[in-house]
Amino acid sequence: MRPELIRAAELLQRETPEAVEEAISLLQNTVFSFSMKLCGHPEDAEDTTQEVLFRSLRHLAKIQDPQALAVWLYTVTRNRCWRMRRKVANAPSRTLSLDELMPDEAELGRLLQDAAATPEGHVLHAEQHQLLHQAVLHIPAPLRIVLVLHDMEELNTEQVAQILNLQQGTVRVRLHRARLAVRKEMSRILDGAPAEASSEALPRSAAQPARSLRKRAKHPAACRDIFANLSEYLDGRVEPRTCDEMREHIEGCPSCVAFLRDLRAAIDRCRSLEVPCDQAIAPRLRSILTREYLRMLGMADTDKLSQSM
Repeated sequence: MRPELIRAAELLQRETPEAVEEAISLLQNTVFSFSMKLCGHPEDAEDTTQEVLFRSLRHLAKIQDPQALAVWLYTVTRNRCWRMRRKVANAPSRTLSLDELMPDEAELGRLLQDAAATPEGHVLHAEQHQLLHQAVLHIPAPLRIVLVLHDMEELNTEQVAQILNLQQGTVRVRLHRARLAVRKEMSRILDGAPAEASSEALPRSAAQPARSLRKRAKHPAACRDIFANLSEYLDGRVEPRTCDEMREHIEGCPSCVAFLRDLRAAIDRCRSLEVPCDQAIAPRLRSILTREYLRMLGMADTDKLSQSM
């Protein structure tokens, strides 16, 4: 869970103007950033932040547990975003299969060539944040929401399942596919390659040739099994014996080493993505929300607060 939400829950219990103002600021940034990662439109994110926080004010004083606060806030925000979301240009019309999410021959060759690169090569530079955001927005929505909640908002599998009303096993499957999809999309963007048209969008006569042009790497069965379970391996969710077997295979397989390294870099990049509120708009909304919350608490004396804003 994001430390901002833990801090906000603590501040709200103090019930002082200064603490409430800081808590509202943390919640405002969290909701706006989550909305932007999910839908990508600043106007919609601003409207969502305003509506969600106003709706949440009467509940905040009753929620003392940070986990309960997180589940409530993300559930309400997710529902609002889903109602407002617009179609992303060039978004895929179908979820790619596991084989399609694995590297093809050309990409695997590049990964092997880059295997000796320094770790700095995988650091997400400031100018690449926008590119990563584009990559996240271009993966299918059911995968995107799981990726954003788990890897970006730092919720665990149980919390994500509760917010999305899914089984935990379904969350894990979608998370792995989402990580593979954003890795592939980010690789395509950084390489400057055009977006691959979905075969569903092509005429029947053109669909088969389009698929035949993609040369899929013929991965050995052992490698395919490794690729299919890398998220469980990276998150430490496999049994010790299975983990040892996977590690033994990976350490002896250059292709698996290169792919694991690239996938871990993609996950780290996602975890570093932040989309802060517009500082020209945030203070005014924070002031209004803080005043309303204090009014609901029966704290009418906010002169000191008004002087600081």
